[in-house]
Amino acid sequence: METLIKNGTLITASESFKADILIEDEKIKLIGQNLSHPNAEVVDAEGKLVLPGGIDVHVHLDLPMFNTVSSDDHYTGGKAAAFGGTTSVIDFVPQDEGTLEENIARWRAKADPKASVDFGFHMNITRFDQQVAREIFTLPDLGVTSLKVFTAYNGRLRLSDGEIFRVMRVARAAGMLTLVHAENGDVIDILVDEALAAGNKDPYFHARTRPAWGAVEASLRAAALAAQAGDAPLYLVHMNAAGEVDQLAYAREHGLNMMGETCPQYLFFVEDDLRREDGAKWVCSPPMRTEVDNTRLWEGIEDGIIQVMSTDHCPFFYDGTNPITYEGEKVAIPGKELGREDFTKIPNGLPALGDRMPILWTTGVVSGRITPNQFVAMHCTNPARIFGLYPQKGALVPGADADIAIWDPDKELEYGVNIARHRTDYNLFEGWHLTGFPVMVFLRGQKIVDGDNWYGKPGGGRFLHRHEGEILR
Repeated sequence: METLIKNGTLITASESFKADILIEDEKIKLIGQNLSHPNAEVVDAEGKLVLPGGIDVHVHLDLPMFNTVSSDDHYTGGKAAAFGGTTSVIDFVPQDEGTLEENIARWRAKADPKASVDFGFHMNITRFDQQVAREIFTLPDLGVTSLKVFTAYNGRLRLSDGEIFRVMRVARAAGMLTLVHAENGDVIDILVDEALAAGNKDPYFHARTRPAWGAVEASLRAAALAAQAGDAPLYLVHMNAAGEVDQLAYAREHGLNMMGETCPQYLFFVEDDLRREDGAKWVCSPPMRTEVDNTRLWEGIEDGIIQVMSTDHCPFFYDGTNPITYEGEKVAIPGKELGREDFTKIPNGLPALGDRMPILWTTGVVSGRITPNQFVAMHCTNPARIFGLYPQKGALVPGADADIAIWDPDKELEYGVNIARHRTDYNLFEGWHLTGFPVMVFLRGQKIVDGDNWYGKPGGGRFLHRHEGEILR
């Protein structure tokens, strides 16, 4: 079935202009003025903005953690994403038993029947030897072109610096991008032990035991390892500290192939939010920082030092003993109450996947901090280019997938858990007044959101077989 979007203002990463879009066979067929088609369903976008569907390159769906599981799976997470204007996500495959290919196959077996938007994978590398090195070279043929390593989570996820260096060299040779979670695992372990010994078990100590200096130091160390690994491409995930912006700027000024992302939670909240009675809602890793860090991260966005806005979406119920109603059924999943007496047992993560674009539109575009084109670059086009999806995704061009969000720039609403569609019982942005919101969303030409109506379905999303991405200068 053909669809013709008429009279809208198209917003791309580089320009804004009035045009019509003709959709055929899941693709954008034509873009031009005064288009017509005898059989097309016409969508009048007069007064509306037409954006590429968003791409969130950092989500954790259906992820086991701390004797529970993140409360959004690939169906519910995709639904929340779509209502917020996002049509593609990239999840992380844990390195469990078996080969990397077997791990990817297991994760796809979970995701394929549930996915309601398109999805891809990064591969975590949490143990490394020559056999794993050989297996990494097979991943691009499986559509996985990025690896993630950790400088924290000792004894579970962390590799040594030497192993990270080896992974980076292999990734460079295989045409892949290395992502790094930058914290100092040794310091964290010492500070956690000391906090518990002193009886400091409140959520606030989650932040106090993961100092910002550890993130700053680890980000520079990762950049140095990448430089010594033949200038291996490197991507810094969930930047949360002012010093990380400085380190990314330093690395890029010195010609390193380094890029980075931040997340909404690090722009608006601070470690003192964890002191609140409901402070467990704000527990994520890395933690919130300070207003100084918020400000510097915004500067990194405005100045183009940071390339991507992601979410690190990994939601849990605040009170998993109290069911919510989701799609007409009662749902209760153990959540942050598991750590009521001990911050080290609070599942680390929070909901943000559906919030990302609406929150940043109001606070970034409406406020005048960034242009609509910068917004599209960070949320749509840059993620597609870096992670090997462009121009299939993240672009309004003929031949691209017809992933489209129609945005009403004048729509005003009070945001919160009743607007967001995450399968959880709270929202960090409860009561925020928003101006501008997606009102219709298409996934490969199929309308999946229309106002408050949901037309997506489990299995409607497809696996994204990614190619080698770009280095953005």
